[in-house]
Amino acid sequence: MTPPTPTAPPSFSPQVRRLATAGLVVGVFLAALEASVVATAMPSVISDLGGEQLYALPFAVYLLFSTVSSPLWGRGSDLVGRRRLYLLGVVIFLVGSALCGMSDSMVTLVAARAVQGLGAGGLLPLTLTMVGELYTLAERGRVQAVISGVWGVSGLLGPLLGGWLTETLSWRWTFYASLPFGVAALLLALRFLPETGQPRPARLDWAGAALFTLGSGLVVWGLEQRHWLLVGLGLVTLGAAITVERRHPDPLLPMRALRQRLPRVAFAGNMLGGAAYFGIIAYLPLYAQGVSGGGATAAGAILTPMLVGWTLTAILTGRLVKTVPLIRIAQSGFVVLVVMFSALVFAVHAPLWVTSVLGFAVGTGMGFAMLSLLLAAQESSARKELGAVTSGVLFARQMGGALGVALMALLIGAEAIVTGGSELAEGLRRAYILAGVLAAVALALCLRVGPSTLPAAPEGTSQQSGS
Repeated sequence: MTPPTPTAPPSFSPQVRRLATAGLVVGVFLAALEASVVATAMPSVISDLGGEQLYALPFAVYLLFSTVSSPLWGRGSDLVGRRRLYLLGVVIFLVGSALCGMSDSMVTLVAARAVQGLGAGGLLPLTLTMVGELYTLAERGRVQAVISGVWGVSGLLGPLLGGWLTETLSWRWTFYASLPFGVAALLLALRFLPETGQPRPARLDWAGAALFTLGSGLVVWGLEQRHWLLVGLGLVTLGAAITVERRHPDPLLPMRALRQRLPRVAFAGNMLGGAAYFGIIAYLPLYAQGVSGGGATAAGAILTPMLVGWTLTAILTGRLVKTVPLIRIAQSGFVVLVVMFSALVFAVHAPLWVTSVLGFAVGTGMGFAMLSLLLAAQESSARKELGAVTSGVLFARQMGGALGVALMALLIGAEAIVTGGSELAEGLRRAYILAGVLAAVALALCLRVGPSTLPAAPEGTSQQSGS
């Protein structure tokens, strides 16, 4: 199928774009901070509210609702407009944060985290979608790199801030702390954020959307809880959803875009890369403690180089898009991932600093591959599907991460996770092999896409597709 004819994004003044982007960046900071700040507060939450048996649910429910709702926010913005849905997402997130802080039991906290996750599901995909319409490709790479940097910094600061707030004030302030950022994002968006979408009369495929939401929810929840029957049922439901979606003129999934090779590769590459990367980082802190003999500080610090590597190369990618085809950048990222995961296979008994250096390189591979594939998918898709495509790529990465964590747990083994030592090291070796295989498959898919499919845009031009 022939790609849509490119056209320039809507014209907005530089001041409007800067202030609107500031609001969007604050919103991303809000969502990223809340995703990581809660972990250090949970022991105090359990001590105050009880409900030890529900310890994992505040994390799992937040992940479930933010992941499953992301495609709904994206497609909804294609139909009714980006700005109004973004504002709604911020309001829902703030309501959820306030309810979390006021919770008087673990049950109410879990319910409030569901509300918070629902709002968070719209913040990042809608932000990246609106950036895709506010900026040309040459500009957009830099802006999205800044957003990646904000996400990375939030991931680093979140646990520290959560610990400080819990010790000096109360665990409740780990939730209340997001309110000032949310209000600032809301005010900036209300004042300066233009409506970048093109609302149009359409009838969403509610049957397909319901099946997709149910199926993806079952898969995410089943993987989180290790209930394989739920995972199987979810996959069957997703298959039924795709069958229904293919017959509808306005499906939840970007079916038109997925008929093109580049968006398909972007979806698959994000799912495979997400499975490899997030599956590994879930167990690296165990390596620091159970194999290298480090403490809790070392367990947290081992993740820092990976986040820094991702952030730095995302920024570099924003500069490279002017001169290097996006698919070449993605291919380079997956080459780095394959090489580094292979090196980790032979470094399971190496000192902690060796794993940290290799982890930094893994982060650089992700920074190159993920941002370039997202930009490529946006550039090859029609503007009327931009929200669905952007949210779909992010959904694929999140779903891949949930799948990767579950698969790595099976390879490492429950007993090795508990006992540590050489048994854990050998389990991690198997996990690294799987991660390398997943990255190699993604690389093979990217290699099938020629650079001429989507050339890099020169300074000041755009390849943004028209509707």
